[in-house]
Amino acid sequence: MQPLIISAFTLTNCLGRGLNATSAALREQRSGLRHCDFPGTELDTYIGRIDGIENEPVSGRLSDYDCRNNRLARIGLEQDGFVQAVESARRRYGPERIAVILGTSTSGILETESAYRRRNPETGALPPDFRYRQTQNTFSVGDFTRRYLDLQGPASVVSTACSSSSKVFASAARLIQTGLCDAAVVGGVDSLCFTTLYGFTALELVSSTPCRPADADRNDISIGEAAGFALLEKPERGTGDIALLGYGESTDAYHMSSPHPDGLGAAEAMNKAMQRAGIDPGAIDYINLHGTATKANDAAEDKAVSGIFGAAVPCSSIKGWTGHTLGAAGIVNVIVGCLSIRENFVPRSLNTERVDPEIASWIATEELRRPVRTVLCNAFGFGGNNASLVLGKRS
Repeated sequence: MQPLIISAFTLTNCLGRGLNATSAALREQRSGLRHCDFPGTELDTYIGRIDGIENEPVSGRLSDYDCRNNRLARIGLEQDGFVQAVESARRRYGPERIAVILGTSTSGILETESAYRRRNPETGALPPDFRYRQTQNTFSVGDFTRRYLDLQGPASVVSTACSSSSKVFASAARLIQTGLCDAAVVGGVDSLCFTTLYGFTALELVSSTPCRPADADRNDISIGEAAGFALLEKPERGTGDIALLGYGESTDAYHMSSPHPDGLGAAEAMNKAMQRAGIDPGAIDYINLHGTATKANDAAEDKAVSGIFGAAVPCSSIKGWTGHTLGAAGIVNVIVGCLSIRENFVPRSLNTERVDPEIASWIATEELRRPVRTVLCNAFGFGGNNASLVLGKRS
């Protein structure tokens, strides 16, 4: 495929707002996970909550879109000069030639949860101020973002669980390739809500400690929230120093929630991404794992990774820093991958103290300072929705 330049990118998560906050936490070996203090919950687990969202409503012309997810989207968009970068692209291409493709899993379902708690006790009617279309609707965050950025190109939202905001890169690449747009704003936004916190607790998939990807004693996930965005452009117009080189997608068709135990779909996605990038496994300098810290997911991903790379490439998971940000997990990995390339380092798999002896991949338990030119980022979702992306320095 023709590489696409990542002209601008930004990330907000529990490590802080903007790239500098995330980069500083990675350097300082500081996790953003905390014991669950999400308003209205009483759960013995750790979460990656972003401070201040509750007190920063969406106001003005887009006030109808006010919900936690769109608040988080706006906070994310305002970091790292991203709005200004899109404004520049809008002047070059025109607003109708820039697509918006985002990923999310629960969107603004917290707003619906609140509405059900306030429904009429006699009729059961939801409160009149509840706006499903602008808040919970999965497309809400895409609609909000394109309106916030004054864009008029194709717009959609991908919701394939935890691979959502990786698959948006593939969708954008196809739109640009077919000439339906000249550039695309891609990314993902997922915010904490009762459905995910209590739902994963009911599935017995949340840890009572900060999660420990690939650790011998790992005991499930820590849930987080995040917003990340990137601007993709063709090489002749983009100005960034990092490019999307290839993407790969696959579907396990194995189980509703569990991955294929041999990682067959994960391996297919990674191989497709490298094939599109025109590289072999020896060209990959770092693998940013999906790495959820569940027994089944880590084991399946390891079989896929080690089957292709052996133990030759350092791997780590970002989940011990940020928690599992679900629909935003893909964009978190991509942007950490961009930071890895830009700053020449491999972040450690935080909280991984004793690597599971059954894991054959090279798990980085300490930060590695070394040249990084090419990164493979994985995101694998419920139902075996797999996506892998290859990022690299612009040639």
